[in-house]
Amino acid sequence: MPNEGKCILAGTGPGDIGLVTLRTKEVVEHADVVVYDYLCNREILSWARPGAEIIYAGKQAGAHTLSQQEINDLILQRAREGKLVVRLKGGDPFVFGRGAEEAEALAAAGIPFEIVPGISSAVAVPAYAGIPVTHRDVTSSFTVFTGHEAPLKKESAIDYRALVQGHGTLVMLMGAARLSKIVAELRAHGASPSMPVAVIRWGTTGLQETLVGTLENIEEIAAEVEPPVVVVFGDVVSYRQRLRWFENRPLFGRKIVVTRTRQQAGELSTRLRSLGAEVLELPTIKIIPPENLMEFGELVRDSFQYDWLVFTSPNGVGAFFELFFKLYNDARALGNVRIAAIGPGTAARVRDFHFAVDLQPEEAVAERLADTFQQNESVENLKFLLVRAENARDVLPKRLTQLGAIVDEAIAYRTIPERDDPTGARKRFEEEGADLITFTSSSTVENFMAMKLPWPKWLKTASIGPITSATMRKAGLKVDIEAKKHDIDGLVEAVVRLVGG
Repeated sequence: MPNEGKCILAGTGPGDIGLVTLRTKEVVEHADVVVYDYLCNREILSWARPGAEIIYAGKQAGAHTLSQQEINDLILQRAREGKLVVRLKGGDPFVFGRGAEEAEALAAAGIPFEIVPGISSAVAVPAYAGIPVTHRDVTSSFTVFTGHEAPLKKESAIDYRALVQGHGTLVMLMGAARLSKIVAELRAHGASPSMPVAVIRWGTTGLQETLVGTLENIEEIAAEVEPPVVVVFGDVVSYRQRLRWFENRPLFGRKIVVTRTRQQAGELSTRLRSLGAEVLELPTIKIIPPENLMEFGELVRDSFQYDWLVFTSPNGVGAFFELFFKLYNDARALGNVRIAAIGPGTAARVRDFHFAVDLQPEEAVAERLADTFQQNESVENLKFLLVRAENARDVLPKRLTQLGAIVDEAIAYRTIPERDDPTGARKRFEEEGADLITFTSSSTVENFMAMKLPWPKWLKTASIGPITSATMRKAGLKVDIEAKKHDIDGLVEAVVRLVGG
């Protein structure tokens, strides 16, 4: 009998990637096959392991990639092949989606399955618009209903009279095209024309738009709105004026491109999203081991013999200590070596491994690091192990050698162009553009330019430091702003200064 796989039906929340559950992230990381919907945040796909099969099964009005039966057949087929299938559903799988139908198909076929609940847009989207679905001074209940019932139904299963007489908040999902009909039904069954209404489009994302009116005028106010929308009916809508918070953040409505490696993008992306930006992760480089890994390993093994261990990037720190602790199980094996770091980001990475930094320049560039060594003490005849990337600038080893130091270079990693694009970020950039692009190293600049993507005339740039800025200018790019502190904190501050509201 063939090995039976498993299917996990997982909710991805309402759009903000920060609202995806840890369990959903975990199952995506282990999936053999990921089948995702239109409303899923595509950045989730970057968590999938290399080689995982990624299948789009999105449904938009009038444009279904696959029918529901085809989706059912697909997940059954892949599971029968012995694969772990993760079916990603926007919001929660069982809230006005068709997760229950997919679960029924799996159960009927005898295939093991699991349900991972997700945060429903019914509560999350109003919250991001500053609207509490309940409030003890206004209402103690809320009802969620769909504006898009099964098309084959002869009559609606929604009891509009009961909705109105319940005196609670009403939250409608999937009803943009039928807003006029829903409003008419509510009014016909006794709802007051002055009832407050909010129509929220692309809630919890950087594209969020909120239109507020009453049952009497909301059709006119929201006449041009397109899905996806969540509509809230009730007195709780009046609290938005005092409780709106999401749209008040300094980078709200700004689309910002992050060009760091897929592994490193998280910190910068999280910071920008927390300030309201819509982040487009478009990695331009990938970190891979050095060509001569044995030579690097020998230098790591003998690192205790040096006077100074010098790190010029967080990547170098990670590569060094990950290998160090494979060779030694005791941090004291490093001996009395002193540690220097080029900047605060690199220093922070050193501290991640519970080592202290003995020397760090005020400005995170190789020239300042060399000056700081010279000002600190004589380096003549001292032995330095410089941990760096292949083809990095030779300023620091040359300066140290000129000062009389004995310098060995440990090539810890290489950067190569990133070719994979599991989230479709390149296509989105080509079609939609962005407000600003961030560059965190010379290699991100060079590899972005090598992609030959269109450059929107309104696109602004932010550089992490002078070396990156010099590379940008050499490539013909204008540097709109450069970070005063050459680290992620400094870059985020620069972005807010340039495009913050």
